[in-house]
Amino acid sequence: MSNLTENFDNKTNISKLRQLAQDFVDERDWNKYHNPKDLAISIAIEAAELMEIFQWRGQEEVEKISSDEDKLLRIKEELADVMILCLNMANTLDIELSKAIVEKIEKNKAKYPAELVRGNYRKYTELKG
Repeated sequence: MSNLTENFDNKTNISKLRQLAQDFVDERDWNKYHNPKDLAISIAIEAAELMEIFQWRGQEEVEKISSDEDKLLRIKEELADVMILCLNMANTLDIELSKAIVEKIEKNKAKYPAELVRGNYRKYTELKG
């Protein structure tokens, strides 16, 4: 990770990003389109565009993707689109993202105890049964 990105991530909090996303929406009078259903659909569409970058590529090509500036730019932009829409969803539903993430990670720790799943890709329902 570059120093510039690391510093930017360290200096920018979720509240600031939420406000940037909300300002963008407000300036365009798009709040009327930002309902949970349409935002969820938009998140899925943008996630599909991210997946499309990897579609049909073999493992060797995927491993080299980080050195392909054009593909890396597309990944960065699609990932940003997904994140922006997630911020918009949080704004629309007044979800405190940091709290939601921390709570979900704690829940995942209980579902996927490190000593049980380390190095294992299986879903928790397969591991306990």
